[in-house]
Amino acid sequence: VQLQASGGGLVQAGGSLRLSCAAPGSIFSIGDMDWYRQAPGKQRELVAVVTSGGSTNYADSVKGRFTISRDNAKNTVYLQMSSLKPEDTAVYYCNAVGLTRTLHRFESWGQGTQITVSS
Repeated sequence: VQLQASGGGLVQAGGSLRLSCAAPGSIFSIGDMDWYRQAPGKQRELVAVVTSGGSTNYADSVKGRFTISRDNAKNTVYLQMSSLKPEDTAVYYCNAVGLTRTLHRFESWGQGTQITVSS
């Protein structure tokens, strides 16, 4: 199952960006959908999670600034990022778990999209 992420780029501090990540329509169901990020020289960290029921959770560093959401009809997860800071600079990855149409469990990652926040 291939996830397709989009929406990265360069933005000034205080600006906003929205990331999208779509899973193919040929799957049975999707559970949790997440966004992670990895800054240079640092470990990948969980940024935000949205469950299939719409419950959300955020890393403390992004609470109040980032909003994760999903459109189940489109198998798509979004990350709306506001009040961006230079320390948000990283490669952002989407992740999803679910079941294929043959009821095999999958866990897939998007290809990563670069976010650069200039001061």
